Amino acid sequence: MRLATYLHQGVRRCGAVEDDRVLPFPDGTDLLDVVASGSVPETGPAVPLADVRLLPPIEPPSVRDFVAFEEHVEGVRKAVDGVSGVPDAWYDAPTFYFSNPHAMVGAHDDVPLPPGCRALDFELEVAAVIGRAGADLSPEQARDHVFGYTIFNDWSARDLQSREMQVGLGPCKGKDFATTLGPWLVTADELERYRDADGFLRLGLTAEVNGEVVGRDLLSNMGWPFDDLVAYASRGARLRPGDVLGSGTCGNGGCLAELWGRGGEQKPPPLKPGDTVTLTVEGIGTVSNTIVPGAAPVPIPRARKRTRERP
Repeated sequence: MRLATYLHQGVRRCGAVEDDRVLPFPDGTDLLDVVASGSVPETGPAVPLADVRLLPPIEPPSVRDFVAFEEHVEGVRKAVDGVSGVPDAWYDAPTFYFSNPHAMVGAHDDVPLPPGCRALDFELEVAAVIGRAGADLSPEQARDHVFGYTIFNDWSARDLQSREMQVGLGPCKGKDFATTLGPWLVTADELERYRDADGFLRLGLTAEVNGEVVGRDLLSNMGWPFDDLVAYASRGARLRPGDVLGSGTCGNGGCLAELWGRGGEQKPPPLKPGDTVTLTVEGIGTVSNTIVPGAAPVPIPRARKRTRERP
């Protein structure tokens, strides 16, 4: 089943998507409540999908973004940090960072260029959405806690990211401004037919910029299946319904920075206003966002060198 949140005639609704139409749930229904209950409400008269504006399917309580593709790490590490290879620590466990749950963007919404950015990039990912709360889960238990999956575009200001990560923390304003989630939430049972013998979902992934294919990969090239990501996220922590866990960016052109790192130059060039990024995931759908001009950065002074005093 495909579940969507959308605007229709100025009203925010959610419902089930069937072919080219949406079957609305009762007024006041929130998709996060559907995810938490695991129960799909009765639907009303169909609305043409062409007549609605798709919103992010849910407003997640939290967003964790993993880095589960070895090929992506190889390329982007070179582009962002200037270092070749994959750090040995990457193989120890599926590392993630927390992203901004309040910066979700709909499947076809415009994305403003972030303030001060001159090297905007996309990242093609798939996200799992938690349906049942749980903590300290085993990978075997974790699968039953996933409600469904959606496309996840982790927009990245590479120049800001490269500079700020020299401080030794994770990404800050390089990732804070936008994440596309959509076009809808596909329930986990719909994708079981793609699962291989090792537990990976073998979904085809395609990235296009202005109609030109720049990347293709398989989700099954992850270093860990989603069961492991969910289990690791729950270690010593409680996952809640609606929590979003991104796979990390796929390889073979899942983002521009990987291609920059491998080629030694910014080809294809960074995204600019007017560019459209279209991401397609087999079994889920397509999101397509256009870059538009953004705000100028509000000046913040450099740190003041202080004479250190003690009480």
